[in-house]
Amino acid sequence: MAHLVTRFDFRAPGYSPEQRSRQFAVALEQAAYVDVQGHTAITLSEHHGSDDGYLPSPLIVASAFAARTTRIPISVAALVVNLYDPIRLAEDVAVLDHLSGGRVTYTIGLGYRPEEYALFGRPWATRARDLEAAVERMFEAWATGLVTPAPLTSPHPVMFYGGGVPAAARRAARLGLHFQPEVADRELKRLYVAECRARGREPGLVLSPPPGPATAFCASDPDEFWAKYGHHLLADALAYRAWIGERDSHVKDSSTTVDELRAAGGYRVFAPEELVEACRSGEVPVITSHPLCGGMPEEPAWESLRLISEVVRPAVE
Repeated sequence: MAHLVTRFDFRAPGYSPEQRSRQFAVALEQAAYVDVQGHTAITLSEHHGSDDGYLPSPLIVASAFAARTTRIPISVAALVVNLYDPIRLAEDVAVLDHLSGGRVTYTIGLGYRPEEYALFGRPWATRARDLEAAVERMFEAWATGLVTPAPLTSPHPVMFYGGGVPAAARRAARLGLHFQPEVADRELKRLYVAECRARGREPGLVLSPPPGPATAFCASDPDEFWAKYGHHLLADALAYRAWIGERDSHVKDSSTTVDELRAAGGYRVFAPEELVEACRSGEVPVITSHPLCGGMPEEPAWESLRLISEVVRPAVE
């Protein structure tokens, strides 16, 4: 059976305030829908100061999603801890843990945009050391009762550390966190496991990106979908490339046109029967849908979610 993950980042270039408000409302409806439909998880991302409206407040949206759902796990990936006061963040995470019944998990990250650090007046040069101090401060606050209430989940909600370099693997082990590498890399996993054991602790989970496309849509007519809506997917790819440059990432794509993007395969639009076969063959073990990707209109976003949920999922269970 394939896992179904639905992702939201609210990037929508050119949206008016009214359009953005509607986008949030649609996302709440879709979160409730995928919860009822038995999807595996919802993922929220975080960035700041982006002119396309990329989500800056994942904890607020996670709270809203938690209120509209009952069973689905919600992942904040990644949470840029250095842009928060660690004590206030510890309080918010603890309260959200209660509101969600322990369903919200976190992937902590350093972030990779100096502009975001500048926006908050945080130092870039010492970011790694600062992050470790902030995480340790949060752990201390929960353990000592400095912040109340304590989290529902003991000793704290599930937390990963995310990154794609050896230092990230070692940092995850040093902080006692699970590890979520940005790319599937056996050496990073080996480093993490070795560092954990060298410190006398059992390794946590290692959650690598699965094979298959980073973003998947389902449409009754994929050719028509690409012709009408491919520019939304291209806008997403271009924006990420402007941020990450040559840095390795599962969202990396060098395409400059819709045709190039379609051929590259990082963004895929499947016909229902094609997606069923891809799941059964193991080509797509995880369907990562991004229904509102790049300001995608409601109609194709809903069509994709419904085909994945009501046609593909029953066929691959």
